[in-house]
Amino acid sequence: MEAFKTHRGLLATLDNANVDTDQIIPKQFLKSIKRTGFGESLFFDWRYLVDGKPDPAFRLNAPRFKGASILVVRNNFGCGSSREHAVWAVMQYGFKAVIAPWVDRDGTRVPGFADIFRNNSRQNGLLTIELSEAEVEAIFQAVDRFPGLEATIDLDEQRVVLHLSEAEEAFHFDIDPGVKEHLVRGLDEIGLTLQHEAKVAAFERTHDIQMPPRG
Repeated sequence: MEAFKTHRGLLATLDNANVDTDQIIPKQFLKSIKRTGFGESLFFDWRYLVDGKPDPAFRLNAPRFKGASILVVRNNFGCGSSREHAVWAVMQYGFKAVIAPWVDRDGTRVPGFADIFRNNSRQNGLLTIELSEAEVEAIFQAVDRFPGLEATIDLDEQRVVLHLSEAEEAFHFDIDPGVKEHLVRGLDEIGLTLQHEAKVAAFERTHDIQMPPRG
């Protein structure tokens, strides 16, 4: 897993809430046992016309968003069924991070990302960032005003910095310390466990581990 410390890239916005995993990567693309080749099928039903050509009406097909590496979306991104392929598709398209807002609904804080999508993102090295609804709206408006707008994400400082022409604008984000360690070190749970391989081997040598009888 590639380590994430800082990243500067082009911002792209997708003005849709409740984007589920079937919209991110439709079920017909889940047959492959390989973990590659999913980027071209990201948002397939939205990106392509029935003849297979890119739909010019779909926002991410706009030339101004070509090469974007930071995706900004609305609330509850990645809901629906559990499929790790959704994260693979987002990353293989070229996105390094996704930004979504948490919202307050009748006093209840609704997260920006569905739990399963967030957990799969952590395991694969995709950074998910939650900001307030007002902050995400400010990013949407800035992207509309300034074509080609880039941002820098500093994971150590936990900041998103918009590189506006007149001045920079920064937003602080919270992140679980454990998730931050995963990303900064570029290690999934197996990788973190292997950091203690010598201690595990020493424990096994000094303890008689009896396997339960079969049957």
